[in-house]
Amino acid sequence: MNGIETLKNKVLAGIPLQMEEVCALGENPDRKAVLDAAAEITVKMAPRGCHLCSIINARSGRCTEDCKWCSQSARHHCDVEVYPLVDEKQALEGLYLSCERKVNKYSLVTSGKNLSDTDLQKICKLYSRMKQENKCGLCGSLGLLTKGQLKALKDAGMSTFHCNLETAPSFFKNLCTSHTSEEKMQSLRWAKEVGLEICSGGIIGMGESRQQRIELAFALKSLEVPSIPINVLDPIKGTELEKEPLISDDEILLTVALFRFVNPTAYLRFAGGKTRLSEETLTEAVRVGINAAIVGDMLTTPGLQVDADRNRFIRQNR
Repeated sequence: MNGIETLKNKVLAGIPLQMEEVCALGENPDRKAVLDAAAEITVKMAPRGCHLCSIINARSGRCTEDCKWCSQSARHHCDVEVYPLVDEKQALEGLYLSCERKVNKYSLVTSGKNLSDTDLQKICKLYSRMKQENKCGLCGSLGLLTKGQLKALKDAGMSTFHCNLETAPSFFKNLCTSHTSEEKMQSLRWAKEVGLEICSGGIIGMGESRQQRIELAFALKSLEVPSIPINVLDPIKGTELEKEPLISDDEILLTVALFRFVNPTAYLRFAGGKTRLSEETLTEAVRVGINAAIVGDMLTTPGLQVDADRNRFIRQNR
C-alpha cells in the first residue's frame, strides 16, 4: 500500500494525521493520486449538499489595521467605497434577498478591529430585528470581540461568529503588525464558550509557503472549526500585495485537498478570489474538497452568482 493510500485510510478510520505526514503528502509527485484520495475522503466524511453563506459589507473602509492584503485599511490608497454601519432597512433587504435565493446563512461584515459600545448596541438591534424574521442562520464578522460582546450578540440572535485566522500563525506577523493571530484565536475560543458556532479560514497566495498553508489547516483543526472559508488572493491595486504573483490553479487544488485531509468533516467554503478561476478548476475543487461557498457581495472583490455555485455542487453530488 503506498503512502497516499495509507494516509487516506488513517483519515477514513478517524485517525488524525500529523503535520509531517501532511507535508510529505504535499510533496508527493503523484498529484492526481493525492487529489483522488481527498475526493474519496470528501465523499465519505464531509457534509454533502449545498451550503451557501451570503455576506454584505455592513461598514466599509477606514480600518485602522495594517493588513497588507486589505483595501479597507486606512493605510492604503484604494478606490473603495467608505460608509458607516448600515441601517435596519439595508440589513433586512440583504436578508430577504438571501432567503429568497435559499441561502443557508446571512452575515454582516464590518471593517475595523473591533466594535465600540455604541456600534455594538446598534448591531445587536439589527440582529434582534433580523432574528424576528426567522429566515436563515445569522452570522457576523465583526472584528476582535470580547467574551461579553459575543454573549450580547448571541442573546440578540447571532448564531455564528466568523473571524479568519488569515494565514499560518508563523507567517501572520509578515502580513499584519497591528494585531496578532493569537488575538483572533482568543475571540474564536470565547465565541465557543458563549455557545456560538464559529467560522474561520484564511487567504492563500499571500507569499506563504506550502508548509505554512498546512500549518493554517492544523491551526483551524486545533480550534475545531466546522466551517473554513478558503480565499484566494486577488491582489488589489493600492495594497502592499498588489504585485504578489498569483498562486497557480494546481497549487490551489492541492491546498484544498490537503485541507480536506486535515479537516475531513468540515465545510471547506470557497470565498473571495474564486472569480479568477476557470470553471474547470472550480469544478475540480468541489470534487477534491470544497463543499460550501460564500456568495453574493464579496466585500471589495466580486463574488459569483448564487445559481452557479449551487449548480456546481448539485452536479458533484449526483
